[in-house]
Amino acid sequence: MQLIPRYLVNNRITLIANEAGFVTEYRPVYNRNVPVYRGIDNVLQFRILNPDQKPINVAAYTPKFVAYDENMKMVIEHNGTLVAGDDSAATRGLFEVTITENDLLNLKQQYLSYTVYLEDSAGAKTLTYANSHFNACGTIYIDNCSFPGPIPTFEVSNFVQESFDADIFNSDTITAEPAINGNEALHTAVIYTNNFVGNVKVQATLSNQITDNTPWADIDTISFTGTETEPVPVNFNGVFSYIRFQSDANPDDKITKILVRN
Repeated sequence: MQLIPRYLVNNRITLIANEAGFVTEYRPVYNRNVPVYRGIDNVLQFRILNPDQKPINVAAYTPKFVAYDENMKMVIEHNGTLVAGDDSAATRGLFEVTITENDLLNLKQQYLSYTVYLEDSAGAKTLTYANSHFNACGTIYIDNCSFPGPIPTFEVSNFVQESFDADIFNSDTITAEPAINGNEALHTAVIYTNNFVGNVKVQATLSNQITDNTPWADIDTISFTGTETEPVPVNFNGVFSYIRFQSDANPDDKITKILVRN
């Protein structure tokens, strides 16, 4: 039997506030990256210390947390919540920041820079540091390993007329990802239209390569009257190599886009 321990601990980060000047003797050489995980709320605990490594009372401040991507675009911003207590050593200078599941929903696995500062009632800001080298920015790593989430959605928006004398318009071809689907593979498409009148066929092929002679089979047909005010979904099953959509009316400015998830 294998015994595999798991740990339930607080993700706590120590910061230093420059309130009375730094001492030069204390030089930490390591400031860890902070892992956060997509698909779940992540609670981070921060403790504010003075240069003597003593926790300070921050009840008069509002802790602020901001995170930036590699382009220095702010992607997360939250106020910290002070941990309730009697101002003892256990809770003094301690606050929490919750990075929610929604905060990370549209962020890929990557490194972010973060900064924490304190704001008083007059709006004055006090910057905190990750160590006594005056490094204000810490590093967060967004990890997908716990809850990978849904696979990306394919978008189709380009149609090409099949021939000059036929009102047949074929969309770009997208993969049906046969390697990750079983025999009951479910595909979902959502068609966004704007006063479009006509029929849209879902077509699929088992061919490994797309050429002018690739055979396509009709999977489903969706009819539009031009009165649709909501996107129209269509579900279909099957293991295919590629999928495309065919319209029997000019889709320019009428079919806005088609989203597909395999």
